Amino acid sequence: MFVIKLAGIRIRIENRFPFIERQCRGYLCEGEDAEFSVSVSPDEILEEQKFGEFSDGYCESICIYRHICEILPSYNIFLMHSSVIEVDGYAYAFTAKSGVGKSTHTALWLKNVPNARVLNGDKPLYRVEDDGSLTVFGTPWNGKENWGENISAPLAAVCFIERGAENSIRRADEEDAVSRLMHQLYLRGSRESVTKQLTLMDALVRGVPYFVLACNISDEAALLAWNTMRKS
Repeated sequence: MFVIKLAGIRIRIENRFPFIERQCRGYLCEGEDAEFSVSVSPDEILEEQKFGEFSDGYCESICIYRHICEILPSYNIFLMHSSVIEVDGYAYAFTAKSGVGKSTHTALWLKNVPNARVLNGDKPLYRVEDDGSLTVFGTPWNGKENWGENISAPLAAVCFIERGAENSIRRADEEDAVSRLMHQLYLRGSRESVTKQLTLMDALVRGVPYFVLACNISDEAALLAWNTMRKS
């Protein structure tokens, strides 16, 4: 058993295997006080192993994060599958269908944008603040590249990535943003949790500008996205 802090919330993890404690070492807290506790059953771990030849500890970690993400909406915090880059104190989020090149585009930002660093490469948490703004937080669950840090930053913009023969970027309206976001949010759990997540999605849509980037894999694509999004 150990305690971590995610997006400002203390969470007690009642684990069976040491994998997740090693994974969360950069988020550990002293003491046992927590807002809530999370554990998973042996049956849940066995169910997760149906999706691949993974260790018990890895499967436990995946299940625990799912449970965490089903509880956090009650604290105005939610998961959106995305890669988030922090530049000069602001967060820029990228999301795309699997295989489009989200990680590759992230690497191009690191190469071409001064002071860029990855806040989280896959599963960051977003918190809706009292004034309607959004803050993005790193988590120990950060993708196969293991890109990320235990940092946070205010969200400046969100970009949807598509493949394209030529590089172009455009603003997305609310309807377009909503239809794309529905595929990236973790809309699971109780009816109350899902309803709350949809409310938070509405705040997300209204809180920042959205862009659609059609791009090839090039330095120019990263610079086009950076120069457009930072001006927003």
